[in-house]
Amino acid sequence: MDKKLFVVLMAGGVGTRFWPYSRNSKPKQFLDVLGTGKTLIQSTYERFLPLCPKENIFIVTNEELADITKEQLGVDDAQVLVEPMRKNTAPCIAYASYRIAMKSPDAVVVVSPADHLILNEVEFQETVNKSVAYAKDQDKLITMGINPVRPETGYGYIQYLNSKSPIKKVKTFTEKPALALAKKFIDSGDFVWNSGIFVWGVKAIIAAMEKYQPEIAEVFEEASSKFYTDQEKRAIKTAYVQSKNISIDYGVMEKADNVYVWLSDFAWSDLGSWSSMYELNKKDENKNVIDANAMVYETRNSVIKGSKDKLIVVQGLDGYLVGEFDNVIIVCQKDQEDLFRRFVNDLKAKPNSNDYL
Repeated sequence: MDKKLFVVLMAGGVGTRFWPYSRNSKPKQFLDVLGTGKTLIQSTYERFLPLCPKENIFIVTNEELADITKEQLGVDDAQVLVEPMRKNTAPCIAYASYRIAMKSPDAVVVVSPADHLILNEVEFQETVNKSVAYAKDQDKLITMGINPVRPETGYGYIQYLNSKSPIKKVKTFTEKPALALAKKFIDSGDFVWNSGIFVWGVKAIIAAMEKYQPEIAEVFEEASSKFYTDQEKRAIKTAYVQSKNISIDYGVMEKADNVYVWLSDFAWSDLGSWSSMYELNKKDENKNVIDANAMVYETRNSVIKGSKDKLIVVQGLDGYLVGEFDNVIIVCQKDQEDLFRRFVNDLKAKPNSNDYL
C-alpha cells in the first residue's frame, strides 16, 4: 500500500442519458445499475482500497450530493470535497490537486470517474500500480487507454506513437467519432478508447494547469491558503465563480506535450447509456433485460425495468426501453442516446419540471 498515493473520485455528474432512472437527487453513480448489490460509487471506492490508505481517497461532488456520498461510502467529512457549482472536470481536478499538494507535495494522484464499470479488478489494480511507478518522476501526465474490441462511437479515442516502452506518447485525441471513422481507428491499430482515468504526480498536473489554464491555477492557488480551515468553503466558492467551465481533456490533456497513455486490457465501460447497460446485463432467451414484475410477449432486445409492486405488460416491441421510475413512465427506443438529452431538455421547459428530473 502506497501512502503517497492519493485517489480522486469525480462524482458530481447528473447522468442525463440514464434518465429517468438517474435523477438529480440520485444520479447513476449512486444506483445499483447492474444488480450487483453495490452502487457504482461503492464499487469504485472499494476498487481503490487495496492501493492506498482509505483517508487518501477523496470524492469530489456537489453540495446536493454530499450527504448521499457520505451515506453510501461511510467516509469522513474531510474526504468529501464539495463543489459549490458544476464547472466540468478541470476545476474539479484543480481543487483536489491543490488540496492534496498541501498535504503531500510529492504525491501521485489517480483521478477516476465514480460511475464506470471495471470487471477484472486485480488486473486494473496492477495497471494502476505500474502507471504510478512511471508518474513518480512528476513530469508525465498518464491516461489509461482501453484496447478497443469494437468500433464504438460513444467513446473518445487516443492515438499513440509506437515505442518499446509500456507507456506510449500520445499523438492525438478524438471525441466520439462517426462509425466510419471509428472503424478506421480500429483498423489502424494505434488507437485506444479514452477511459477518462488519469495518473500523474501532483506537481506535474499543477505545472500543466499553470501553463495551459493559468486563470484556473491562479484562483485555486489563492484559495489553497484557506484549505483545511473553516474558511475553505468560502474560498472554494470564490474560486469556482472565477473558473471557466472546461474539461481537463480539452483544457490540459489535448494541449500538453508530456501526455502518455498506458495500454490496458481490463474490461471497462463508462456505462454512459441504456444501450451500454443493456449490453452488460444478463438477458433472457429473447435477449431482453427484465428487472420488473413483467409479462412479456413477442418482444426482443429490450429493457423492461420497474418496481415490483406494479405489473408491466409488454407486447410486440424490439429494441425498446419500457420503464417505470417513481413518477415517470417511459417507452422509447433504447439505443437512441440523444433522445434522452432531448427529453430532459424539453422537460426543463415545463412547469414543475424539477419533480421529474
